[in-house]
Amino acid sequence: MKRKHLFLALAVLGITYTWYYNIQYFQTVENPSLAGFFKDAQVNFAGKSFGADLTVVVLTFFAFMIPESLRLKIKYWWLLIPFTFLVAVAFTFPLFLYLRENALEKLK
Repeated sequence: MKRKHLFLALAVLGITYTWYYNIQYFQTVENPSLAGFFKDAQVNFAGKSFGADLTVVVLTFFAFMIPESLRLKIKYWWLLIPFTFLVAVAFTFPLFLYLRENALEKLK
């Protein structure tokens, strides 16, 4: 199996695994909203820890992704920025690595 296929599989896992729980959340709360989702994610220190962790991961991802995408001339890389917030970094980071592997293959 090529490494790019592993990254693509991880992107699929990232979207399905996170959105399984997102859907569960929105189906079980009384008044589902995005604002309520973020408020509930900050209810205790464990949730705040996950939020802080993801913030640093996302900032690091962008610091790597943006210059690397420009260097390798990856098309539509900028879509990964809103998708990170609308879908999940667990989806966009491995998807970027897949796109990066494709670009590196074309350079060879």
